[in-house]
Amino acid sequence: MMRNQPNNKQKTAAGTDVNEVRQRNAASAAGQGAQQNAAFGTEFGAETDAQQVRQQNAQAEARKNKASRNS
Repeated sequence: MMRNQPNNKQKTAAGTDVNEVRQRNAASAAGQGAQQNAAFGTEFGAETDAQQVRQQNAQAEARKNKASRNS
C-alpha cells in the first residue's frame, strides 16, 4: 500500500503543475533555442544567390531613378 504524500505542487485553476511548466520552458530555451537560431540564418543564406540579388537591386534602382526623372 502506498502512502499519500503531501501535495506541495503549485497548480493552476486548470490543474497544470506550474513548476513542471517552468522546468520544461527552461530546458527548451537552453537547448532548442540555440539550435533554432543557428539554423535560421544559414537556412536562407544557402538558398540565396548574392550576385543575382545585387543585379536585381541594381536594375530596380535604375528603373526607380529613370521613373523619377521622367516625372
